[in-house]
This record gives sequence, C-alpha cells and structure tokens, in this order.
Amino acid sequence: MKTTHHHPASLVLQTLLAMLIVMHATVVSVHAQRVYRGSSPYSSDVLCHVEEGKVYKGLDSYTSSIIARFDGTYLYRGNSIYMSDVILSWRDGNIYRGRSSYRSDVLANWHDGNLYSGTSSYQSDLLFTYRDNKVYHHGEPYQSSILLTTSAPVHPIILYMLLITTT
Repeated sequence: MKTTHHHPASLVLQTLLAMLIVMHATVVSVHAQRVYRGSSPYSSDVLCHVEEGKVYKGLDSYTSSIIARFDGTYLYRGNSIYMSDVILSWRDGNIYRGRSSYRSDVLANWHDGNLYSGTSSYQSDLLFTYRDNKVYHHGEPYQSSILLTTSAPVHPIILYMLLITTT
C-alpha cells in the first residue's frame, strides 16, 4: 500500500487557501445590506438582505431565496434578467410601473431622502423618509414610527418594494 506524504509547504498553502475562502465568505456577508423590521437590530428580524443588486429573503443566500434583482434601472422579479419580468423602473428619482417612462405611470418620486406618492411633493403625500438608515412612516422622526432599519444605505426602489409588499 502506497502512502502519500504531503510537503509541509503544500499543507501551509492549502491551509492559507482555506482561510482565504472563509474570510472572503465572511467579508461578502458583512458587506450585505440587511433590512430589519422596525427598529430591531436582531438577525431574527431581518426581512431581507441586499448583495450585489440581489434582494434575498431573510439571511438566506440561496438562488431560490432571491426576491428581486436591481440593476440600477430595472427591478426584476426573482433572479430574472428578462424584460418581461421587470416590476419597477428607476429614472431621474422616479419609480415607474414596469418598464414605463410615462408620467402617468410614476408610482412614487424620491427627493432629499423623502419618497412621495406619484409625482407629488406635498407633505400629505409623503410615504416615508429615509434618514440615518431608518425608514420613518410619513416622515415622523419618532422611534415608534420606524418601519424599517438598514445596516447600510439601500436604494429607494428596494425600500419601496419592501414597503408595498410587507405593509
């Protein structure tokens, strides 16, 4: 029976490679933008996390757990990149229905950390304010009016999607 002996340098390289892989996985998860229910900082209250434009359910990182994908212009259903799966579009601070760019299809607009209904900028049409990684209901700066908390800045179109699907 033949036994193989590993050269000590080979074992060191294998160990270093394994450590780098583990460190890379940790860095990726640390940089994911987590979205929490209310003002909770607990991982049990994570609604989703955003990583490389993909919105994952909870803390899962499986492809099957992708809720939506955002490429900077279009928000797609699931992990799709097909134009037929576009849910919302982002142009010039406006969120549009599907792939539309018509003013009549503006669902909300973003201005100075505030998201307003349609094309309005009236206080009465304020949906939420996003400040210091917290989403406040109707801009009310009270602890009790925090709808979502994020671990890092999250794009307004993703916050809008979450709010219309979870409230």
